[in-house]
Amino acid sequence: MDVRIGVKYSAKEISVELADDADREALKKQIGDALSDEDNVLWLSDKRGRDVAVPAGKITYVEIGSSNASKPIGFGG
Repeated sequence: MDVRIGVKYSAKEISVELADDADREALKKQIGDALSDEDNVLWLSDKRGRDVAVPAGKITYVEIGSSNASKPIGFGG
């Protein structure tokens, strides 16, 4: 499952690829809890075991993709 996070004052977004068996509803709750206070930190662990921390006060949006979505390869037209 792919998660993309927009961050204030940055043109780039943070992209985290979670394990395929990640619980979508639990993830949405975790994100909602983190966003409930701008002093919180959203912690995510990618499928390689790396941890990513994003201060909630800097998050502009969070997009949760499907683990089943096909990913483009090469130069698409």
